[in-house]
Amino acid sequence: MNRTFKFLLLSLALVLGITGLNALAQPDETAAARIPVEMYLKAQATGDPELIRKAFHPEAKLFFNRDGKFSQLTRDEFAARFSGKPAPDEAQRKRTIDSLTVTGDVAVAKLTLDYPNAVLTDYLSLVKIDGEWKIVNKIFNARSKAAKP
Repeated sequence: MNRTFKFLLLSLALVLGITGLNALAQPDETAAARIPVEMYLKAQATGDPELIRKAFHPEAKLFFNRDGKFSQLTRDEFAARFSGKPAPDEAQRKRTIDSLTVTGDVAVAKLTLDYPNAVLTDYLSLVKIDGEWKIVNKIFNARSKAAKP
């Protein structure tokens, strides 16, 4: 082997070794960050306000436009909207986690809530606080479905 080839092999091995050690030092947090997102979706399905309180940080804020007006809710104001029972049309509702991107101790999730009369797109910001992932912010867009003739 010539010197250049040996140098390239050694460099590649060094880079791969450092990358491997870095992966060990920084475990994938995606599964852990997904927990409060799934709690939020379960709250939507069951109407359980306690799941909202568990998934969202106490100081979390929700921002949205309704009827052309910018609005916001606290976590507790949002939780108060949950009746403790599933919606009457729950069997017709579909919810998906479209993406969940984790960078260190922060994450962003995009969700689609497809309901009989509307489609909502949620963007959730999450932060790992004291070893636990919490939703700290929610923004969403709601689009009415066209009435069927």
